Amino acid sequence: QVQLVESGGGLVQPGGSLRLSCAASGFTSDYYVIGWFRQVPGKEREGVSCINSDGSTYYSDSVKGRFTISRDNAKNTVYLQMNSLEPDDTAVYYCAADSWTSVRTMCVMTVVASWGQGTQVTVSS
Repeated sequence: QVQLVESGGGLVQPGGSLRLSCAASGFTSDYYVIGWFRQVPGKEREGVSCINSDGSTYYSDSVKGRFTISRDNAKNTVYLQMNSLEPDDTAVYYCAADSWTSVRTMCVMTVVASWGQGTQVTVSS
């Protein structure tokens, strides 16, 4: 069973930076996709950025140029570096995983087999 544990959320001022981490375990396939999603009350969960085991990435238009997704295979950890944060980035951020999809399909269609517990990111002065 895949387990995902997020960390790194918090309160930051507009223009600031945060780095989220997702520690993953339990994969039975060499190929998998890990993504970051976010959700605010009253809205659907949206894909922010996804990366596969080959290193291919996808970014939503709202974060392109500001966020960077990366992975450390030795630590089975995926990171989301968030720069130039804006109040609209405030949300609960979830790590997600699936072994039968592509980075674009996961992020755009929310094709996910496993979810983390979520971490709150608040951008406010």
